[in-house]
Amino acid sequence: MCIKEQSNQKVQSEAIIMPRIIISAAHGRSGKTTVSIGLAAALAKKGLNVQPFKKGPDYIDPSWLTAAAGNYCRNLDLFMTGQDGIKDTFVAGSCSADISIIEGNKGLYDSIDIEGENSTANIARILNSPVILVIDSARMTRSIAALVNGYKNFEPDINIAGVILNNVSGSRHEAKLRAALERYCQIEVLGCLPRSSQLNIPERHLGLIPQKEDSDLIPAIENIRKIVETNVNIDRIIEIARNTAQLLIPLNPPLLKGERGGLLDVPPDVKIGVPLDRAFSFYYLENFDALRNAGAEIVFFDAINDKNLTDVDGLYIGGGFPEMFMDELEANASLRRDIHNAIENGMPVYAECGGLMYLSRSISWNGDVKKMVGVLPCDIEMTKKVQAHGYTVLQKADEEELRGHEFHYSRVRNLGDVKFLYKVIRGKGIDGKNDGIIYKNVIASYAHLHAIGSPQWAEEFVELIREAKREKQSYKVAV
Repeated sequence: MCIKEQSNQKVQSEAIIMPRIIISAAHGRSGKTTVSIGLAAALAKKGLNVQPFKKGPDYIDPSWLTAAAGNYCRNLDLFMTGQDGIKDTFVAGSCSADISIIEGNKGLYDSIDIEGENSTANIARILNSPVILVIDSARMTRSIAALVNGYKNFEPDINIAGVILNNVSGSRHEAKLRAALERYCQIEVLGCLPRSSQLNIPERHLGLIPQKEDSDLIPAIENIRKIVETNVNIDRIIEIARNTAQLLIPLNPPLLKGERGGLLDVPPDVKIGVPLDRAFSFYYLENFDALRNAGAEIVFFDAINDKNLTDVDGLYIGGGFPEMFMDELEANASLRRDIHNAIENGMPVYAECGGLMYLSRSISWNGDVKKMVGVLPCDIEMTKKVQAHGYTVLQKADEEELRGHEFHYSRVRNLGDVKFLYKVIRGKGIDGKNDGIIYKNVIASYAHLHAIGSPQWAEEFVELIREAKREKQSYKVAV
């Protein structure tokens, strides 16, 4: 739970004690996601209110952390939101929590730039948070000391409070690792996880399989929790998290505040339908917050099972894995027809990646072709190799820039004569130069935007819906 103290600085601010810990690693695939999931579940089982965070643009790891902690995971991304966005997001999510867990990405110091501005280490610096380093210890003994000392000394202001050793083959292996670290590193070993298939989470081309997609995977969280509880010093991690320094932040941080008022205080006057199901699950919680703050009510529906479009004024269709469920999406012809007719009648739609795919004429994968909504003059072809992966910077005609990210194994084919909303400054977009297909009141893009990094997005989209609603007082879906 946060404890606040008024600062004496000229700018009104408050010093906040928020128990927090960052779980990072020497490199990717070291086991930090597994540790983060197990730790979140173990702390929640102790009765603590656990707030999870994930560093970087990611939807899949957060779905697991949400299930493990029982609270929605939020993303921390320097490229998209900047330092102020990091602090605002963290404080907004953590102020009512007993402890916050931040899962890093890649290695502790890895970044898109040589200075490390976008690294997990810099998140630790901004939030003044201790770091627990997860080390894949397979086929290592004495060398682990050199590795850990290198990480401790590379940026000495980063507080590496302890290590968790993963992939430990047995008691002899553990004893050698502990002896090396005790003699050469003077660092606390907080746990040793055995090599176990129960610590593995199924993966697919975008990373871990989304938790929402398959409820049968829920037992995996329990297995991980039990192993982490048995082999990690949970009480000591709680102690480290509680002994963190204060954070100095502005009073009433302006997180997601729009021109219409304060945080989430605007009475809704439009309804936005959002498919949230096995095919579409890639959304940032802050995007929903921003849309609500702009005056929208969010109405969730299931694109696979709901046979008709609910009474809404606009649609926000996020990313996911529509290709994995293209049979089911095609089979739901009545919903596709409703969405098609609503768009033709002027309904505003914002579609990202999977949403773009869904609005196309068809999706093809391994020679199999399935019909989609069919309002966009293009087809989608799935590929074996990734087509785009990384951050993107988009520029509108008024030179406003938006920051986001893209990650997809598909490409647009047979594209007709269309207009684009965005010029691609960084990234690939649809054709390497442009992104954001415009069709009537539809914007369909490969880019995933974050509301904090693109603060005008929500207000502009909601205002577009209002304008369309004024022109047509209600949408009557053609039968």
